Amino acid sequence: MKSPMEASRTVAFALCGSFCSFAAVLPQIRELRRRGWEVLPILSASAATQDTRFGTARTLQTTLWELTGHHPMTTLQAVEPLGPEHLASALIVAPATGTTMALLAAGISSTPVTLAAKSLLRGGCPVLVAPSTNDGLSGSAPALAALLQRKHYFFVPFGQDDSYKKPNSLKSDFSQLPDALESALRGVQIQPMLL
Repeated sequence: MKSPMEASRTVAFALCGSFCSFAAVLPQIRELRRRGWEVLPILSASAATQDTRFGTARTLQTTLWELTGHHPMTTLQAVEPLGPEHLASALIVAPATGTTMALLAAGISSTPVTLAAKSLLRGGCPVLVAPSTNDGLSGSAPALAALLQRKHYFFVPFGQDDSYKKPNSLKSDFSQLPDALESALRGVQIQPMLL
């Protein structure tokens, strides 16, 4: 078990199945490490198992091991101790899919990512959400709105990523993730949040 001081520079980092965003998200893990953060990777079931045109699940897991020195957590049993044992001071969900945001908004902790959130929220740790979803301004909008109102939830700034071809799609500016984390740990939402 880590002491609270050790956990203060450790963050859990969950990647969900917005596969097209991985190329923008992975450099932020490298930046967090450069800034002195220990990063504990978590993968959703989709991210952990599906091969896509953006890469294979095995390559993603290998890359996360190389970036962090930790094997990605992919089970409920692996993530449950994060909060009770003070293993991390925050959770980043990047990219956060519409499905994961809906589960978080409904309080459903049936996946490694959502149980990690529950585990850390129980002790008042912040959860930093970086939306990346094609239906952020349609089907996923209610979940996003619900999380915007919740205590201990913070957001990486986001906006429409292609307003003409995909008018309902939202994507975070992942380059702001490290600064958004520092703000969330102070209890402050980085601004402007909407891009």
